[in-house]
Amino acid sequence: MKMRAHTLAILIGLLLAPRVMASDSQEITLMKVYKSETCGCCLHWMAHLEEHQISSEGVHPQNLASFKEAFGIAPQFQSCHTGVIDDRFVFEGHVPAKHIKQFLESPPSGAIGLSVPGMPVGSPGMEIGDRFDPYTVVQLNADGTTQPFAQISTPSDQF
Repeated sequence: MKMRAHTLAILIGLLLAPRVMASDSQEITLMKVYKSETCGCCLHWMAHLEEHQISSEGVHPQNLASFKEAFGIAPQFQSCHTGVIDDRFVFEGHVPAKHIKQFLESPPSGAIGLSVPGMPVGSPGMEIGDRFDPYTVVQLNADGTTQPFAQISTPSDQF
């Protein structure tokens, strides 16, 4: 009986784990994306994540602004959606999957996540033909400070 309970606990842990293994042995990260139910660019960003082994689930809170505030995202760093991994790290706006993965591989001390403020044209989910506006991926820190994490000067910098 003890062995069954132990095995069941392991199986439940595996089902609830924040990461699962893909069939090609690449790790897939699971992210909850808090967004407006009607936002199309959020869905395009989530498709970008999926293409880069980050599985996402859309969540539609009643008050998105309060949610962002509770996670410590200052208004000037907010965008249309907030991705959350492990109820610990936030990824605000159209952050490229490449940079999410870099952040998760070695989270900077004191960091709570990354942000791409606003909605830069050409960022993942905001593609409009060949148009592209350079932007900065900003590191958000628990003490309220920020610093540049990556400078995106060309579309290829995102991948």
